[in-house]
Amino acid sequence: QVQLVESGGGLVQAGGSLRLSCAASGRTRSGYAVGWFRQAPGKEREFVAAISWSSAGIYYADFVKGRFTISRDNAKNTVYLQMNSLKPEDTAVYYCAAGLIPTAHYSDYPDRGQGTQVTVSS
Repeated sequence: QVQLVESGGGLVQAGGSLRLSCAASGRTRSGYAVGWFRQAPGKEREFVAAISWSSAGIYYADFVKGRFTISRDNAKNTVYLQMNSLKPEDTAVYYCAAGLIPTAHYSDYPDRGQGTQVTVSS
């Protein structure tokens, strides 16, 4: 099992940037993919981005392409989500999750963090 803790959320104006971090502990030697998801009030959780253990596989939701960048530092057991050009509609709780392969389905990730709030003001 991999334990995950997100950080880096906060309040930012539209057009601004934030960098989220997802710190992993526990069974990290076996290698794991990480996905970022988000859930806005009254909406279903949606896929944002995912990255494989080697970083060879990187995937984004269409609505974040060109604005968000996912990366990882395996020496630090941390995955990052750099978010630029933020919009009010990006407001949500952002979750990271770990699994065997990078997919867009939250159910494929058995290990999940508690989330960090991102609020973008207009």
